[in-house]
Amino acid sequence: MSEPTTLVPGNSLITKDAEEGRQLAMKMARLVMKATQPDAEVRGKLRPVYAEDPTMLLLLGQTVAMEFATVAKANNYWT
Repeated sequence: MSEPTTLVPGNSLITKDAEEGRQLAMKMARLVMKATQPDAEVRGKLRPVYAEDPTMLLLLGQTVAMEFATVAKANNYWT
């Protein structure tokens, strides 16, 4: 059995600015996909399927947006 995937890198949602927050959100979205499908070979086989499907790409965008909203709130929207 493999090690569990760390879903919050560095165990913190705090970032220096919105750009870093967006990058963290994208990384967290990728980690969710890795945790959901831990087999790298299977993920590789699936990539062409979602890469050509506009609906799947929109859903991926929604996943990143939800992660970014979480990071932004944790950072008090960088105010």
